[in-house]
Parts: sequence; C-alpha cells; structure tokens
Amino acid sequence: LRARQGNLSAFAPLPGVGRRMLQIRAMFASPFVFFQHPDPVAMNAALRELFLAREGEGPRYANDHPYTERNSTLFESRFDLFAWPDAAVAQLREFCLSNVMQTVAQLNGYDDKTMATLGVKTDAWFHVTRRGGYFGVHNHPLASWSGVYCVAPGRNDVSEPDSGKLTFVTPLHASGMYVDAGSEFLKPPFGIQNFGLLLQAGQLVLFPSHLLHH
Repeated sequence: LRARQGNLSAFAPLPGVGRRMLQIRAMFASPFVFFQHPDPVAMNAALRELFLAREGEGPRYANDHPYTERNSTLFESRFDLFAWPDAAVAQLREFCLSNVMQTVAQLNGYDDKTMATLGVKTDAWFHVTRRGGYFGVHNHPLASWSGVYCVAPGRNDVSEPDSGKLTFVTPLHASGMYVDAGSEFLKPPFGIQNFGLLLQAGQLVLFPSHLLHH
C-alpha cells in the first residue's frame, strides 16, 4: 500500500454508490474478562495489612525460587496464598475462583452438570511493588487461566503516569514485521499495539495464561 499511498483516488467509491458495509470478524482473539468487587474496602484493608506484615517477615513468606526478572523493590510471596487461613484471603479466594468458574462456563458453553465435574488447581501469590519496582515479562506455564486482583493501585499522576500499569504483549508477534499506512492505525482488536491497564482497587482481570505480560 505504501507504493500507492499518494494516489488512492482510484480506490474511492463510485459516485452515488457510497461506501459498502464490510463483513469484518475478529479472529485469533484473546478474551479478557473484567470484574469489580461490589464492596472491597474492608477486605482490601485487611489484605493490605496482612500482605505488608508478611513482607516484613522477609524470606519466611517470600518466593524462594524466583525465575522472572524483578528488582529488590518488589516483593513476591510464595505461591500458596489461597491456602492461608486468614478470613480476608478466604473472601478473596471465593471472589476470584467463582469468577474464574463463571468465565470458564460461559466461554466454553458448559452447563451446570459439566461444571460440577471440573476441579480447580491454583497457585496464588501477592506482590508488593514499591517505588521503582518492576516485574519482567512472563507468562504462566501449565495453566489455562490467570488473573490479577488489585488491592491497592499504584501511585499514578502526571510525574509517573505508568505507575502500577499491567501491560500485555500482543501475541501476534509477526504482525509488526511490516507497518505502513494500511495497518499503522488499525483499531482494537486488530491493531499491533500492546495493551496497558491501570488497575483499580477491587478490580479483577482474567486472561489466558499463555499471554506475556509485565
């Protein structure tokens, strides 16, 4: 298209005909599912207090086999969070897993009988990201669905507009091999852009585990 960019008049609609309605479908799409806790204040306050206390205990609750790049201003817990007996953790587990199951049922077209036969195995953990902290690009092998729940959003203002942003890398890596006027500004979900999300307190986002994110 670049070679013809200066002479597109040949492709203009014929006089009196107007533009045709195109049949456009999204293929190879990745589902993102968003939930908002209806009343997260008390639960989030308890979770924040608990997580900061566990962070303060250092290696006792820290992930002792990290493999994703991060720096020292980010704390990652071990992966057994949903097994903890704390009441706020039980509330979080119920909120997250009930929405995972609803997502699985709706996207796969499963009825209640089928859902009753399914089991769930989870890893769950928390991050405390202090100023300057980051967590590198990764995905979650040997899992079908992943999610991020926001207890407290990062600082976000004019000086630090990307603070706390969760960013997903487009899985269509080859789509950026050549870009010209025909593809540079394709609207979502057809564009080649990555997807950045500034989470809000009480928000849960679910996504396929193969997607790279940071």
